[in-house]
Amino acid sequence: MIGAVEPFDAVGVLPQCPPMRIVYWNIRAGGGRRAEAIGDQLIAWQPDVIGLSEFRGTPASQSLALRLAEAGWPYQIQTTDPRAPARNALLMASRWSLRRRRIAGMPVLRDRWLMARVASPAPLSMGLMHAPNYTSPALKYPMLDAVLDIAARWRHGPALIGGDTNSGLRELDEENPLGPSFHREYAFIEGMSARWTDAFRHLHGDRREYTWYSHRNNGFRLDHVFLSPQLSGALNSCRHDWGINPADPHRREGLSDHAAVVLDLKM
Repeated sequence: MIGAVEPFDAVGVLPQCPPMRIVYWNIRAGGGRRAEAIGDQLIAWQPDVIGLSEFRGTPASQSLALRLAEAGWPYQIQTTDPRAPARNALLMASRWSLRRRRIAGMPVLRDRWLMARVASPAPLSMGLMHAPNYTSPALKYPMLDAVLDIAARWRHGPALIGGDTNSGLRELDEENPLGPSFHREYAFIEGMSARWTDAFRHLHGDRREYTWYSHRNNGFRLDHVFLSPQLSGALNSCRHDWGINPADPHRREGLSDHAAVVLDLKM
C-alpha cells in the first residue's frame, strides 16, 4: 500500500522480530525405529522451521510428520511419491504457513529439491536439497548446476538454501583426502560461496568439522547452508549437532549418520 509505514512500539522504536531457528537434517532412510527419538530431538531443539532429507512415505516418516504437526509445526510440505514410499524425499515443517515456490530452471529431481516461501514475521524463502552421491553422476551434477544457477539469478529477497549437498571443499571438508574426490563438488561449493554466504564457514573460518563419516571413519562435511546476500547479515549462530538417542547415548550416529545443521537468525 502506498504510504504505508512500519508499526512502532510505545517508545517509537521499530519492533524487532524474535530470533529464528532453522534446522536442516538428513535423518537416514526415513528414520525407521529411530523416528520417535528423532522427533524428541527436534522438539528439544525448538526450531521454527525444519528441513529433513531422506524423509520417506513410510510409516516411520509419516508418524514423525504427524508428531511434528501436533507438536507445533503444522505447516508442512513433503515431496514423497505414494507410488514409491521407500524412495528418499524431503519434508519441510514450519510454525508458519508455507507456500511452494516455482523457480525457473529448478532441478528436475523434484523429490530431492524443494523451495518454499515461509510466512514468518520477517518472511523469507527456504530451499531444501538432497544431492545424489557420486555413484549417480548423471543425476548429481545437473542438480548442483541448477542450484548454482538459481543462486546466481536470485532476485527474490532473503533466502537460504541448504541440506545434504554430498559435496565439499577438497581437503578442508575431508578428514583424510583419498584421491581426486570432490572435484566437481569443489566447484559447486566455491561457486555458491562466491555468491551466497556459507553459514558455517562465515562464523567458523577454516575450522574442520564433519557431518558424515564413511565406513572407514573418514569424515566429510557434506551438509551445508547458504544465505543470500539479503540474509547473511542476520546470521547469529551455526553449529553441527548429532543429537542424542537415549537408547544409544554414547554413539555419535545414534540418531542418524548425518549431523544436523542448526542455525539461529536475528531477523
